[in-house]
Amino acid sequence: MAEEKQEQAEAQAEAKPAGTAADSSADTAPKKEAAPATPEATGAERAGGESPTESAPADSAAARRGRGRGVRVSPVGVAHIKATFNNTIVTITDMRGNVVSWSNAGRSGFKGSRKSTSFAATVVGQDAARQAAGKGMNEVEVRVQGAGSGRESAIRAIQSSGLNISVIKDVTPVPHNGCRARKRRRV
Repeated sequence: MAEEKQEQAEAQAEAKPAGTAADSSADTAPKKEAAPATPEATGAERAGGESPTESAPADSAAARRGRGRGVRVSPVGVAHIKATFNNTIVTITDMRGNVVSWSNAGRSGFKGSRKSTSFAATVVGQDAARQAAGKGMNEVEVRVQGAGSGRESAIRAIQSSGLNISVIKDVTPVPHNGCRARKRRRV
């Protein structure tokens, strides 16, 4: 990158007509270029936008990740429902594990103890399923984790919002006498 700038500076110095002695001494001093010399880029910067060279890598990176409004995804995916005692989180991914849509009770507008209700889980499931259906998904495999009150509500919401459910799995981690458990709560 520094070499390209140096080559551009040399090309500009050769293109300039010979001027006064003060100009020639200034040309030999190293220059720092702040902006690209192309007229399109400087016009975009004057208009208040980004230059095309700066926005191009970000656009291509977003396209690689599959983000954007008009991006179509595979028609089959996986709906991960994590139902804790305090919240319900629904994430819908494609079969590779790339996130297509997600929602949780806080994002849907619930606060405090209302996040743990089954109604909040219904709203969360509908929101995530609607986003995924809008991107072209029509069938999901459901994986439920946790023992919260939003397990069944979220599954029903996904089904009622237009996605077909092929499989329902419970993937709650259960220890087979592994690590020592926490001490028992005394209420």
